[in-house]
Amino acid sequence: MSLHRRTVLVLPLAVAATGAAAQSAVQSAASENFAAAERAILAGRTPIAGGIEIDMPPLSENGNSVDLSIRVDSPMTEDDHVAAIHILSERNPFPRVARFALSPRAGRAEVATRIRLATTQTILVLAETSKGQVHRAGREVIVVLGACVDGG
Repeated sequence: MSLHRRTVLVLPLAVAATGAAAQSAVQSAASENFAAAERAILAGRTPIAGGIEIDMPPLSENGNSVDLSIRVDSPMTEDDHVAAIHILSERNPFPRVARFALSPRAGRAEVATRIRLATTQTILVLAETSKGQVHRAGREVIVVLGACVDGG
């Protein structure tokens, strides 16, 4: 097989375009999964903005371990408490990062964890209450060195 100058010049561009298209497809799939995960949790309910405090660094040098703490305003009584806190990541291969089940015995609606982030993105927190309401808040974090590049 003989290679012509034109083939040698065009081939790397075609390979680069294929890689960019594949990356774009992965990001598109992650966005669709993120939207589907949010819809599943909302189950037709309209989210209420606010009532959630998200504490995480605005800039993370390494996406392998990002500190995250969440506090939801709630009296945490038998009649009115946070039943679940969901953490979703906008651009990770698997958007459902964590789900915490709570009861009034917790005393306060507060959780802390470390999460892996693939790239710069918005973290979404949904808090379901015992009254059937869902509170929603998001926070963007800039990730310098991403994790989750292997899809896991």
